[in-house]
Amino acid sequence: MATVELTGLSKAYGDVQAITGLDLAIGDGEFFVVLGPSGAGKTTTLKSVAGLVEVDDGDVVIAGRSMRGVEPYHRNVAMAFESYALYPQKTVFDNLASPLRSGRTGRYSAADQQQRIDAVTTTLGINHLLRRFPRELSNGQRQRVALGRVLVRPADVYLLDEPLSHLDAKLRAQMRAELKQLGEMSRTTSLYVTHDYQEALALGDRIAVLRAGRLVQVGTPHEIWRTPVDSFVAKALGQPEINLLEAEVADGRLRAAGGAVDLPAPRHLDLAGGRARLGFRPRDLGLLRAGSTAPVGDVVLRGRVGLAERLGRLMEFSVDVGGHDVIVVADSDAGAREGDVVDLHVPLTDVHVFAAGPAGEDTVRLGGAAVREPAQERS
Repeated sequence: MATVELTGLSKAYGDVQAITGLDLAIGDGEFFVVLGPSGAGKTTTLKSVAGLVEVDDGDVVIAGRSMRGVEPYHRNVAMAFESYALYPQKTVFDNLASPLRSGRTGRYSAADQQQRIDAVTTTLGINHLLRRFPRELSNGQRQRVALGRVLVRPADVYLLDEPLSHLDAKLRAQMRAELKQLGEMSRTTSLYVTHDYQEALALGDRIAVLRAGRLVQVGTPHEIWRTPVDSFVAKALGQPEINLLEAEVADGRLRAAGGAVDLPAPRHLDLAGGRARLGFRPRDLGLLRAGSTAPVGDVVLRGRVGLAERLGRLMEFSVDVGGHDVIVVADSDAGAREGDVVDLHVPLTDVHVFAAGPAGEDTVRLGGAAVREPAQERS
């Protein structure tokens, strides 16, 4: 087990700046997730830790030791790539055993190899595939083998680059649970990269959000979800995305959507610019027939249902609020149909307030969505 520190890490590929001045501190035994869209610099960050790319500036420190000039095979890290990178001429067993037979990592006896492979393949559900070759496996099975080859040997740090990306939804959910259990059992420091916010929230002890090679926010899943530092982070977590409405500030009020949204401006916020952006998560919004009584203190938005889609026991509604589409996810018994006038309501603590910026520019969080205990949170 080991700590990992990235200080001022920068890497460019020609004119493309992959990561810029990246600072991260990952604790001993922590399962740390790096979240971001394509091109955010996630894989470059992992390769920098592994020593597979030479950074232009900054340092990687593992277990208190600088990795400047240290070759990848001397760093005692194990990395799973998004591509499978399996040996096609070897069976699953031999693919899994290959790192245990390497002179660079220390050779294990046949009995130790069997024991470690049995433990990992049972966890990953591939113990019945040991005699097969990669060409005889499905994409999902190949990815499990590639992941198993990393987990089978002890390492100071596990580096996992979107290891579940080729699995179907059911297997992804199953593997998330298994990986979390495996992490808690071994307590090996793990750095996990994903573009999937559900994986990040489910797996991470902490999450770092990257955008265009720069660190945007670091925090626990609860902190990232409840208090996103800006509208980019708010949009990165949640599906459907958070609703964002432009608002004007006047007479101590925040008004949006042509006056359809009207709420008191929090006194502690600096809204001197006269503009703000309001965020409402689709699952935080309740839906009532127009004229019904909303809970005391809730913000109410009146609109007309434009589209209603069934999602199993839930419904997704697109509601026109003052000419703006607001997405709501509610129980299927909400009783609203296309064309109905409805009232959307949300507790004031679930309204996110961001400072307004130029059109298309992500804005900085000002307040809202007061942090509550996870058991009280609606997500």
